Amino acid sequence: MTGFQPAFARALLADIPPSGPLQDVFAQPAFAVYRNTVLKGCIDALEANFPTVARLVGSDWFRSAALAYVRARPPRDSRLLAYGDADFGDFVQALPTAADLPYLAGVAHADRLWRACHVASDAPFLPVHALAGDAPEALAARVLHPHPATQWAWFEDMPVASLWSQQRAGVTMAPPAWRGEGLLFTREDGAVHGQPLPRAGCALLDACAAGHALGEAAQHALDLDPATPLAPVLQLLLRAGAFTEERLP
Repeated sequence: MTGFQPAFARALLADIPPSGPLQDVFAQPAFAVYRNTVLKGCIDALEANFPTVARLVGSDWFRSAALAYVRARPPRDSRLLAYGDADFGDFVQALPTAADLPYLAGVAHADRLWRACHVASDAPFLPVHALAGDAPEALAARVLHPHPATQWAWFEDMPVASLWSQQRAGVTMAPPAWRGEGLLFTREDGAVHGQPLPRAGCALLDACAAGHALGEAAQHALDLDPATPLAPVLQLLLRAGAFTEERLP
């Protein structure tokens, strides 16, 4: 890029007229139209990428916060599907007006996981009964590979899964209990499905994604969540299509 191009890009997102040669350009009505179009496009992309955050805080709050984000973190890729993934949640969480909304970063993360599940590549699912015939030793030695579309997260001390699910479903319920929750996203026939997942399930998927055999993964899950029986959790993951038959690169 020449020196003019970065300056022009900065002027598009600036809230005050720049100094130097672009000062006259900034004052032109046509530039104002172009500038507003660029800003609106970036804000619209953020609202589309983080719809649950927008529903929680309302459009006015969200778009004001998004405008601040666009000016501080302009997009570096014309493909806006992933715009904001790096730090939009942390950015809005740090705003003074979000002091009473400590779950915003978590909800933004859940929105990002939904999109990652939606656009992930396809792969064959591991059948629900694939492990039924394994002897205990063979089962413990199995390495299960999370499906490319499978996304999950454990939110410590935050009812993010309940808040996210309620907002996406458009239902109003009593405030959820303030405790940690897990969330699992899987995809079937192009449709993304989200459901709660206990900490043991998140830990099991973490270990499987790291390449550990099922026995080691199960022990890791039990170390973090000894109160949750693992057999039903594994069945939940298999029924949801959380694993693939193929070893991923």
